[in-house]
Amino acid sequence: MAAAEPPPPFAELPFNHPLYILYSSGTTGAPKCIAHGTGGALIQHAKEHRLHGDLGADDVLFYFTTCGWMMWNWLVSGLQTGATLVLYDGNPAYPDASRLFDLIDAEKITHFGTSAKFVQAVEKAGLVPKDSHDLSTLRTLMSTGSPLLHESYDFLYQQVKPDLLVSSISGGTDILSCFALGSPVVPVYRGELQCLGLGLDVAVFNDDGDAVVGEKGELVCRAPFPACPVAFWNDPDEQRFHDAYFDTFENIWAHGDYAEIVAHEGHDGLIIHGRSDAVLNPGGVRIGTAEIYRQVETLEEIREAIVIGQQFQGDVRVVLFVVPAEGVELSDELQKKIRTTIRAGASPRHVPAVILTVPEIPRTVSGKIVELAVRDVVHGREVRNRNALANPDALQHFADRPELAD
Repeated sequence: MAAAEPPPPFAELPFNHPLYILYSSGTTGAPKCIAHGTGGALIQHAKEHRLHGDLGADDVLFYFTTCGWMMWNWLVSGLQTGATLVLYDGNPAYPDASRLFDLIDAEKITHFGTSAKFVQAVEKAGLVPKDSHDLSTLRTLMSTGSPLLHESYDFLYQQVKPDLLVSSISGGTDILSCFALGSPVVPVYRGELQCLGLGLDVAVFNDDGDAVVGEKGELVCRAPFPACPVAFWNDPDEQRFHDAYFDTFENIWAHGDYAEIVAHEGHDGLIIHGRSDAVLNPGGVRIGTAEIYRQVETLEEIREAIVIGQQFQGDVRVVLFVVPAEGVELSDELQKKIRTTIRAGASPRHVPAVILTVPEIPRTVSGKIVELAVRDVVHGREVRNRNALANPDALQHFADRPELAD
């Protein structure tokens, strides 16, 4: 009998000893090189898995993610609950859009993590997973990457599983965790992230720096929190770190999301309306881009879209670029349908002045669309985060468009 292997050595290190160095996705500029501390990250993940996620040793956790996205680090921390992790490498829609639902049944997954785009793709593919799959082990479906559409909640409860906990979560690489996420003990409201993160002083500030409820503003955290990054790499005076998060409000973390807190009895929910720096401002009225995407992406004729504000004749006009579904052309009739849908579902202010087609939309390597890069190209400015894009050549489709001449 072979001798037992000795236990691995464990070094005693400080709470803030670096655990991960992560690069932000680069949606708003050159990627930030962020160092996260061991203690803060692991405590935060333990809270999110055990309390917000109700994850335990008998559960099976899956999140579809690449190794370059922070959700991989978040997924690995699930091991501290004793849960089994399922990893997947490959196209989630091969050979068809039901592939990951096959995986749920095969591996008895209890907690399934995905993106809003995947949910939309499943719906547009016409799948009805509740009829084609067992899904008896599935308790929680988590979604992040972009706001989950109101209509996606309907689809998940009607066509996937009626007793599912739909947990839309939001945070990011900057905090390696979430500011708002799910809970097994409060209701799910259509279009909302269920609750704010436990132990985090999250609020929404208006332009005057006052906390508001039921109004749109900047998502902030008003007190120190364990998962705050310990440093930026190669930032000895911490100036870049300060400029990234503390330049908007003094000693207040500004996360860069345009959001709204919704008060409920016993808890607060959250709605994400888009990135703050991508907010549109036609006629001086601030509009979150997610408010437009929510309407456009319900249309079967549109595969995906990106919207920007263009400086035009002393004001800002809304310009919408769409990738039509296969075999669909952007006719006058379809443009009218898009505008009518946006007007009815949002407001006349949200209706784009110009709608144009493009063959593809530029994205970061983690799959996020880059409104600021498109806005820079339209205005003839240099794109600072080109190296962070998975498909930088797609930017050429937005340059020098005669339809956008001032």
